[in-house]
Amino acid sequence: MHSPKLNPETRAGDDWPSELYRILKAADVRQMSYVPDAGHRQLIRMFSADRDVTTNVLTTEEEGIAIAAGAWLGGQRSVLLMQSSGVGNCINMLSLSAIGRFPILMLVTMRGEWAEFNPWQVPMSRATQPSLEAIGLKVMRAETAEDLVETVEAAAALAYDSDQQIAVLIGQRLIGKKKW
Repeated sequence: MHSPKLNPETRAGDDWPSELYRILKAADVRQMSYVPDAGHRQLIRMFSADRDVTTNVLTTEEEGIAIAAGAWLGGQRSVLLMQSSGVGNCINMLSLSAIGRFPILMLVTMRGEWAEFNPWQVPMSRATQPSLEAIGLKVMRAETAEDLVETVEAAAALAYDSDQQIAVLIGQRLIGKKKW
């Protein structure tokens, strides 16, 4: 995983990964699945260090949908972390959560938007929100650290308390410009 260049508009005091971790722990998330992603690096580290949370490194994002279903059936809450380029891998599998009506919470870091250097990221970036909405997910989006914390708190309540399928898109400007 490569470290992204910090966004100059994000204040150094904004510790949104720690706030998201706190929110998800308060929501009793016991499983976290992810494909390694620099945008989720801090959150992945926090969950991986937590002995009360099972972390699952995925080979492909759709595996996380099945893990979320199994976690729910086993009485646990989960969260799935991925990058927007992985959303396309999940569309067919998301029918499981839509038809089964079990909660899913996905935190999606966006690529192909602000200051993107890789043209291969742009098409899926454009398709991420419409694809998720077409399969029936509620999509929420955050562009600032403050908005992200509030959005994830609301999304977790909606997903886990109302059995909804939610994707929170984390704008690339918040994550910062990728730098190789």
